[in-house]
Amino acid sequence: MAAALVWMPAAATAAEEKKSVKPATDMAANARSAILMDADSGTVIYEKNSTEALPPASITKIMTMLLVMEALDQGRLKLTDKVQTSEYAASMGGSQIFLETGEEMTVDDMLKGVAMASGNDASVALAEKLAGSEDEFVKMMNAKAEQLGMKNTKFANCNGLPAAGHVSSAKDIAIMSRELLKYDRTTKYTGLYQDYLRKDSPKPFWLVNTNKLVRFYTGADGLKTGFTSEAKFCLSATARRDNLRLIAVVMGEPNTKTRNAEVSHLFDYAFSQFTNVPIFKKGETIGTLNVEKGKTNKVELVAKHPYSVLLRKGDAGKGIRHELAISDLKAPIRAGQPIGKLIVYRGNEVLTEFALEAPADVARAGWWKLFKRSAGKLFLAD
Repeated sequence: MAAALVWMPAAATAAEEKKSVKPATDMAANARSAILMDADSGTVIYEKNSTEALPPASITKIMTMLLVMEALDQGRLKLTDKVQTSEYAASMGGSQIFLETGEEMTVDDMLKGVAMASGNDASVALAEKLAGSEDEFVKMMNAKAEQLGMKNTKFANCNGLPAAGHVSSAKDIAIMSRELLKYDRTTKYTGLYQDYLRKDSPKPFWLVNTNKLVRFYTGADGLKTGFTSEAKFCLSATARRDNLRLIAVVMGEPNTKTRNAEVSHLFDYAFSQFTNVPIFKKGETIGTLNVEKGKTNKVELVAKHPYSVLLRKGDAGKGIRHELAISDLKAPIRAGQPIGKLIVYRGNEVLTEFALEAPADVARAGWWKLFKRSAGKLFLAD
């Protein structure tokens, strides 16, 4: 597939894909594959061989960080929890923070080691803390990839060291990068250029971010670099200016200079041509879910992340409207259960759709509560 300017939702139809407009030049000419995406809406602005399955090297760690962030959000982990380094974790080669067998660090420090220094040892230590073993953690990684619709991805480990069948694609990496960015604390790690581990110990370890764009590109604050001799130089990068946050993924670049230059070129293009029009900001109420026979019969839907649409500069968002397509559901309901979608239109044209999930568990009400609720309706009737 040749490089193309696409500018369409990530879930666009095949008919829409035929409307892509080829640019005068390939903005990622040296990359084996690439994609440029608006992080909020998932709109694809540019792509080149974006679904080709390739070795992702340390970009793999985006999924590792995603599962850790998810566990923190759900209360299964705390940043202050201690993580003990196993002999296996300490034996990892390649990029590392030189953990010793039996050494303990907090989840917070381990995340720094993964996000900034691409620590293979720290990745395995976190995997073992969360799942008991790397093998079990890899099962979680692949389950999450399937849940997110990452069709060209198969993980064999948690750090991206070369392994048979360990592959992903630029599009899949953009999908998991977008998911990781829904956790605000992510860029507090990935956006740091330098910091220390073991700062107050006899052996302090200076961390310098492997992603130099966080220092040299205005607005860049993540996400993850990667390199092996097989994968070549890879990067999933993100940058934000005003309302617009972008994700650019390049794979198979010949060197770091070219990799960074082509990602910068992708960012420059999008920031100059596009803007984001907010639909809902994080924390705003989207609507109400009616739950039949639930302990609670109404659940407020609050935006867990920004919802917006990508428009060319000058469009000014004229004629933008949205509607909720939500079915009333019957209890019990599980948190995260699909409940409908938010559809954004310009006139009668669908610009994008956002899947909506139940914000919390809703148990089925007992018979006495249902009786009182029914009786109340009866006595209030005309």
